[in-house]
Amino acid sequence: MKQRIITGVVAGAIFIAFLVLGGYFFQLFVGLLTFVAMSEMFKMKGTKFLTFEGILSAIAAMVLSMPFVSNLLNMGSNGPFMLFAFFIFAMLAATVFSKDGYNIENIAFPFLSAFYIGIGFQSLSFARSADTITVLFAVFIVWAGDTGAYFVGRSFGKHKLLPAVSPHKTIEGSIGGVASAVLVSAIMLFFFRSSLPSLPIWELLLLSALFSCVAQLGDLVESSIKRHFAVKDSGKILPGHGGILDRFDSMIFVLPLMHLLGLL
Repeated sequence: MKQRIITGVVAGAIFIAFLVLGGYFFQLFVGLLTFVAMSEMFKMKGTKFLTFEGILSAIAAMVLSMPFVSNLLNMGSNGPFMLFAFFIFAMLAATVFSKDGYNIENIAFPFLSAFYIGIGFQSLSFARSADTITVLFAVFIVWAGDTGAYFVGRSFGKHKLLPAVSPHKTIEGSIGGVASAVLVSAIMLFFFRSSLPSLPIWELLLLSALFSCVAQLGDLVESSIKRHFAVKDSGKILPGHGGILDRFDSMIFVLPLMHLLGLL
């Protein structure tokens, strides 16, 4: 627990520091997170990352997560997706010239991984370009939900949530996570009301509960991936927490939804 807390505080401070810096600094930081997350996906699968499809899919995910790259190339708002498509098409083209059986099935995992991670982190970059407080609103909902679920689950958890996917998660913990997220949202609304989306307070609190549920779904999706590949954590870069995907799996789901609803 001590290691988990220390890592959480240090990692959180680094994240918030880059968030405050914003601009290219934050997007480059997000790009680094994307690259590490892609390497974790390949490691979980048990395949080499430093390969043709590994590097191309990582670059594809990074051009999605760093919109400034396409802006530098004057590619417009669709630039990130066009660059992403270019690298995917490059992998498809390789099937024509391959002599060792490289085919479209080999591309499925790198493509889906790049899209899953790239879109999630792209929403983080877009969110920061909109407003820092709104990003913190989303981040604190996820962190509060995760913390609340952990402690409530440990203290009162008796009924398993989805034991086939994540045996330690409980219904009580899930409810505690939602309650914690709503409480933190209420506190942020009290102090930063003018900087948050101009929706009725009751609606923002309901959305906070929804986002907390979606965050838990994102966590369960990554748990499902880890269970499929028979690994405990996505990586070891964050002692006590696991890998980058272990920490950002919830935000990868929450931020695109907030973007879809026009809150970012």
